[in-house]
Amino acid sequence: MGVSAVPGSGKTWTLSSLAAKIVAEGALRDEQEVLIVTLVNSAVDNFAGRVAGFLRTYGLLPGIGYRVRTLHGLAHDIVRERPGLVGLSDEFTIVDDRVSAEIMRDAALAWLRSHTDLEDAYLASELDEDQLGRVRANQWPDLVVGVATAITRQAKDLQVTPAVLRYRLDAFPQRLLLLEMGCAVYADYQRALAYRGAVDFDDLIRLALQALRLDPAFLERLRQRWPYVLEDEAQDSSHLQEVILRELVGPHGNWVRVGDPNQAIYETFTTANPRYLREFLDAPDVLALDLPNSGRSMQSVIDLANALITWTTEEHPVQGLRSALGEPYIEPAPRGDPQPNPPDDPDQIRFVKRGLAPRAEIEALVRSAGSWVREHPEQTAAILVPRNVRGFEIADALRVAAVPSVELLRSTPTTREAAGALANVVRYLADPASARKLAIVYRVWRRDDRHDIAKAEELGAISKLIALCPYVEDFIWPRAGQDWLEALPSDASWAPALQVHLGGFRELIRRWQGATLLPVDQLMLTLGQDLFTEPPDLAIAHKLALALRQAADDHPDWRLPELAEELATIARNERRFIGFAEADTGFDPESYKGQVVITTMHKSKGLEWDKVYLVSVNDYDFPSALPQDRFISEPWFVRDQLNLQAEALAQLEALELNPDLFDYDEGSPTLAARRDYAAERLRLFYVGITRARRAVTVTWNTGRQGTAQPAAPLLALQTWWEEQHG
Repeated sequence: MGVSAVPGSGKTWTLSSLAAKIVAEGALRDEQEVLIVTLVNSAVDNFAGRVAGFLRTYGLLPGIGYRVRTLHGLAHDIVRERPGLVGLSDEFTIVDDRVSAEIMRDAALAWLRSHTDLEDAYLASELDEDQLGRVRANQWPDLVVGVATAITRQAKDLQVTPAVLRYRLDAFPQRLLLLEMGCAVYADYQRALAYRGAVDFDDLIRLALQALRLDPAFLERLRQRWPYVLEDEAQDSSHLQEVILRELVGPHGNWVRVGDPNQAIYETFTTANPRYLREFLDAPDVLALDLPNSGRSMQSVIDLANALITWTTEEHPVQGLRSALGEPYIEPAPRGDPQPNPPDDPDQIRFVKRGLAPRAEIEALVRSAGSWVREHPEQTAAILVPRNVRGFEIADALRVAAVPSVELLRSTPTTREAAGALANVVRYLADPASARKLAIVYRVWRRDDRHDIAKAEELGAISKLIALCPYVEDFIWPRAGQDWLEALPSDASWAPALQVHLGGFRELIRRWQGATLLPVDQLMLTLGQDLFTEPPDLAIAHKLALALRQAADDHPDWRLPELAEELATIARNERRFIGFAEADTGFDPESYKGQVVITTMHKSKGLEWDKVYLVSVNDYDFPSALPQDRFISEPWFVRDQLNLQAEALAQLEALELNPDLFDYDEGSPTLAARRDYAAERLRLFYVGITRARRAVTVTWNTGRQGTAQPAAPLLALQTWWEEQHG
């Protein structure tokens, strides 16, 4: 079954209800589960909580009969069960995105140092010496790293190894410089991973499919384990995700795919493509249904979103973009629905007609948003930006103006840091005589001071003192006359307060040592309460406590050293596979009433606010593939405005899928990438509009050079609105 679900239609509720119904009605044997696959980690928690809630209404215990995973989490489960099947040791590690990017950059820059032919072929000939020097120093290396990364990811999605790609390049009669670079960097990157005994996230997915195909008995076991597969956000499915799920479902399984092609906004950043869901919905053996009713927004917001669909399909000036959006149209909730639409107020739909300078746009937003939160302290509001950099500027201006606000922009490694902090404490508790480990705990305790220059110097000096403590017991549990604290130096600027300061630290360590007698989950909660104050960190500590409790139950022989290593594993990476998000553990706008949330339109997906500001809707941030449009992906220093990433991927696909009829026309992939990007930005605009319940304000700016114009869809909606409402 395929379900097209409009924004706010309750697809999470629907899939969760279905999963619980399957479990409750006895459709599963004891060893079987409903497998739910969703896009992001925060949705894992959301689904698990919803299914658990439904099961309680049936009088059943939660946590049994279903499994919620991202694609990476599912791939991890498959590979971990049979690592030897795909040539991995039982102790294989997974490098995170940060480490992966560092390895890729090192490999690409090493290649660049000994090759100039790519530069000669693609840098614009009109660059003067100064421009050329600046480009070579900064922008060109960054671009090459980006192209190499894209080639590597796409090659893995196509199941092409570096050796196979090299063989095909050698057999091909003409040189393909971009692919040659990508192939060389890809090979070096994989060698670096192999040296570490590691894989990256893309490898996990590739190897999971390989495992399914190498052992039919293993595949059949998994099919028996997961007779029902429910897929959320299917519009963001990649080729490999679709193939893996199709393998797991097999000829007799049950597969429900729910998504909204109108909300496919990750195509530019990933290998996802909404065409996979569209083709699935059109397949003759698939029951295709619509979920068109939504109680999220007032009627005027619904009308605005539907008008964007109509204009796109019927009037978009670029014919190739008329399929970027499509049916179903959003319909209001029917009479008697438990989530009725907010009362309609057309006056709350506002278009700022005049193009403002970027700074003036921010000032206008600060005034308007400040007034909104003062007048509506019980409602929610958000400013949605197309790019992070614009959000940072707005967040700074709101802080200066003392407008209550919260920033949901940075993708910080909150989980990794929280898990790493707790792991360091547990390591010390497992080895309480180690002065070195105690010094690390001290740095963890004062980690917020590391960014303050003065305090960082003090922090370093005191931690060195602790590391040199000859007998830790003389510090933590001293006998009379043997207190290590009393012998510390007194000549430093911070020395007078040292006795009191380290005395407080000693009391904390004593408390933690006493807590080691508790079950591990209670120990973790105790540490978390003492180390963290921010709600996201406390929520992560709670999840880590549950994860370690499960690990302890699974491994009764584990003690603190093994549990510390489990935390370190989560800190390195595998947080991603048990439902941990990077910086959000399920952001809830309702917790921030009377404040302005600043976030990107991409991050806003799945969220909703009473008032939404859509910012910078000009023809640079939202191009329409018109002749005058400029594109972020086309650097000024590359000849002929080529999009090198698009050109390279087109070469790879042509060489891999049909090498005998190699069909590559330079420049055509760049034009196609423009259309794809413009289509995605149309859908992003649609996503932004549909985040609003009661009010929408749309602004645009003239850009840094003062030449940007309002985006074509903005002009179309503004004209339509004026015709409808005068």
